[in-house]
Amino acid sequence: MSGGAGQLIHALTQPLDTQTKRDDTMAKTDSFFIRASTPTNGTTYAQSAVDLGSYVDALGKSVLRIHNISVEYGGPLSAYAGAVNSSTQSSFQLTTQSQTDMVNVTDRSVISSGSLAIATGAANVEMMSEALNIAPQDWTKGYLVAVEQIYLGVDQTFDHCDRVSIVLECTVETLSQSAAMALALSQQ
Repeated sequence: MSGGAGQLIHALTQPLDTQTKRDDTMAKTDSFFIRASTPTNGTTYAQSAVDLGSYVDALGKSVLRIHNISVEYGGPLSAYAGAVNSSTQSSFQLTTQSQTDMVNVTDRSVISSGSLAIATGAANVEMMSEALNIAPQDWTKGYLVAVEQIYLGVDQTFDHCDRVSIVLECTVETLSQSAAMALALSQQ
């Protein structure tokens, strides 16, 4: 066996972490997904609670970090209705406090918010535009949550979507008890 082939075989039989530098910045726990959906209520604000009690315990120092959010307006085969020659909007917000209406992104309870805008012409939908106003994936390390319930609120200007659903990519992390409690109190 020539020296080059022998070195290649030796390299291939070594444990992977001795061949490449190990990334110690990876999360200490595997990520998992939390899914939630809120049915729309015509053009009236609607909200559903998302229970995080099995992941978050501020007294036990356990908090949730949301890394990403994906949003679905309606169902997989939903048709978007709209008034002829109009523009309409479906909006969502994910908050740490219960709300009675849509709130601005300056409200300290807002984790994420966004909307789907639809413009219709005489015959059909002419334009659709989805926007995330703020989202955990836009932050350097996601968004920490220390409350046991978050709320998915939805509203729309025309009844064209039957529900809004989200998928959150999360990890559970440990903070000191005082830091976890301070975060929980700031989010209530």
